[in-house]
Amino acid sequence: MKLKAITAILAMACGTLYAQSVEVKDAWVRTSVPGQKATGAFMKITAKDGAKLVAVSSPAAGVAEVHEMKMEGDVMKMRAVQGGLDLPAGKTVELKPGGYHVMLMDLKAPLPKDSTLPLTLVFKDAKGVESKVELKVPVSTMAPSASAAKAGDMPAMDHSMHKP
Repeated sequence: MKLKAITAILAMACGTLYAQSVEVKDAWVRTSVPGQKATGAFMKITAKDGAKLVAVSSPAAGVAEVHEMKMEGDVMKMRAVQGGLDLPAGKTVELKPGGYHVMLMDLKAPLPKDSTLPLTLVFKDAKGVESKVELKVPVSTMAPSASAAKAGDMPAMDHSMHKP
């Protein structure tokens, strides 16, 4: 029970973090099992003045890269994003399953549910100035917002207009 409380506090603490003019929200990492060598990290990033996500690292992974998944014809392809991920001024870029995401490869140990993972994001602004965000990201089987909805934390809906 204490572990869940600590994880919840850490998740709230890193729910929104800033690096100069960059905001990172709703970050999470997908769990892994023994023998699994890769997983993904997901989040929402907003750069007030525009920037690029140019590097990612974690002591839990030998390699960390920003990847993109997209359909080419009828085949889903995944590849590393070259030159950094553009973050247009004032627009939120969502890193999510099936799209842009952080790929953590050569995992050094399994990432169990309710643990946290240190993750460093490096941004570069239009002037070439780099800044870092150090995150402690919660590890989960699904996005925290999806977990909350599944747990019944969604607001009640009025169905009084429906006839029995």
